[in-house]
Amino acid sequence: QVQLLESGGGLVQAGGSLRLSCVASTNISRISIMAWYRQAPGKQRELVTISTNDGDTDYIDSVKGRFTVSRDNAQNIVYLQMNSLTPEDTAVYYCNARSRHPPRVIGWGQGTQVTVSS
Repeated sequence: QVQLLESGGGLVQAGGSLRLSCVASTNISRISIMAWYRQAPGKQRELVTISTNDGDTDYIDSVKGRFTVSRDNAQNIVYLQMNSLTPEDTAVYYCNARSRHPPRVIGWGQGTQVTVSS
């Protein structure tokens, strides 16, 4: 299991930016997939973006062009840069780590709250 600790959430006005950080307890270059999920009040948790250790990234349509995921392998940190935030981005954001072989979740963070005011 990997320990993950998120930070960087907060309250921001619509149109603003936040950068979330996820610090891992192990070498993230060895983690196949790092992902960010979010869960808004009354809604199911949804996958926002993934970052693979061979350099691929993917995003859900609603955040494409606004959010950017990146890895700092030296510091074992995964970042989520969020720009042009809207109230619909309000949620608790969770960091997630997964292996490919076998395919399984190997860690969840505790979450960090992001609130976007209109």
